[in-house]
Amino acid sequence: MTTLLAIFLISLSISLLTTPIARILGEKLGAIDLPDERKFHQTPIPRNGGLAIVFTFFATLCIMTFFNTDVSNLLQLNIRMMYLFLGSFICFGVGLFDDFKRLGPYIKFLIQIFSASVAFAGGVRIEFFQMGSLYIQAGILSYFITIFWFVFIINAINLIDGLDGLAAGITFFACIVLVILSVIQHNFLTAVLFTALSGSILGFLRYNFNPASIFMGDGGSYFLGYIIAGLSITGAVKSQLGAALLIPLVALGVPIFDTLISPLRRFMLGQSLFKPDKGHIHHRLIAKGLSARRSVMIIYGISICLCLLSILLVNFRSEQAGLFLIILGSISIVFIRKIGYFDYFATDKLYGWFRDVTDEAGFTRDRRTFLALQLEITNARDLNTLWEKISNALDRLEFDMAQLHIHHTKEMQQAMETIHDDHPFNWIWMRSTFNDEADMSKASIFKIELPLLNDKYHSYGTLWLIKDLHRNSISHYTLRRVEHLRRSVIHALNKII
Repeated sequence: MTTLLAIFLISLSISLLTTPIARILGEKLGAIDLPDERKFHQTPIPRNGGLAIVFTFFATLCIMTFFNTDVSNLLQLNIRMMYLFLGSFICFGVGLFDDFKRLGPYIKFLIQIFSASVAFAGGVRIEFFQMGSLYIQAGILSYFITIFWFVFIINAINLIDGLDGLAAGITFFACIVLVILSVIQHNFLTAVLFTALSGSILGFLRYNFNPASIFMGDGGSYFLGYIIAGLSITGAVKSQLGAALLIPLVALGVPIFDTLISPLRRFMLGQSLFKPDKGHIHHRLIAKGLSARRSVMIIYGISICLCLLSILLVNFRSEQAGLFLIILGSISIVFIRKIGYFDYFATDKLYGWFRDVTDEAGFTRDRRTFLALQLEITNARDLNTLWEKISNALDRLEFDMAQLHIHHTKEMQQAMETIHDDHPFNWIWMRSTFNDEADMSKASIFKIELPLLNDKYHSYGTLWLIKDLHRNSISHYTLRRVEHLRRSVIHALNKII
């Protein structure tokens, strides 16, 4: 314990000294985070704080080589550790470059995968899961599971880095928990590495807490996520891997949850999965009227509770762990409901989205029936047949009245030569229960005018539709069906005229 305390103090001292230097470098070299509508700082702030964290971490490890204790002597470079550190440099490098010159999300994502692949090549792998008597061999899926683990943790830390001191505080708490658990399991090498990392973070947090004078940037968040993900795997080799990986998931519960919910939220809102938004947990708390500092303190409190619970989880039996996760899940549901996350996933919205998907794919019987009517309209060979098929479709859609007007042209005159009608260019359809003179003045009448324009913007005419909403309201698909109908009519007119 004395060695670990010395390592922590050395790391903390170096970080306190190097972070201001990193801030000055950021200001001089242009690694500046400018204020915008998504951010809460009002002045430009350097965002290369990750440089101080990385330098402190590896400088502390170098200083440890001069120690001569049983714990410090465990720190020896092997193939697995060398590849892990190499991958961390690659991941940190792309993040640091992004702090100076912005990169596209796909480039950063690919380099995250590459850096994780480096660790995998060096033997840092999730090859099996074991919880109690349950043992599962990953086999050929080992690579994909390992890469997912790295990328998931990296982006969890990155996404939560939205308020002063938030990401740094959460990762510091998680590292302290992982130090304690490593000591309990007598895995002192992992304890040493997490101790050096926690001191690096705490020294940086001194300057990153609200009001921050420096941000860790993508370089810092990428490095922290990568190292925590890698050390969680290496530290779990001598223990039950499934349970061991559950600990950082619980300790990092807030950013983990945010990472899981963010792509779902963006998907539901029709946004790009990689597009930044203001829907993260810290944004939701501020939207509730809390200050940035108070929002951070609330998330700190949640993270500390999760860290304490993760320590208790180590001593739980399987059934106790299951009960713990059920309770934790219930509390999480209450919390996310309070901050408004259920607004995105309300039952009516999910059901509406599911209906839209199944209807668009043609799974519903009503959609397939209407598709058959569309085909009949498209295949109509003359205008009278076309109007008959249109009337059938409108009856299916429960409209009450419709009128089709076709513009009088030479081409139309030729097309109408075989038709003997006093008004050959106008057709009217009306439901038998609808009285146009009495009902048209009702406040419940819904009217829509559809221009029949082809791809070259040539107008064939107009289709008017009337519906009494008091008799029958518009269904979930009415307007979509009307647009399909309009396109089918235009397609038929292209062939007839």
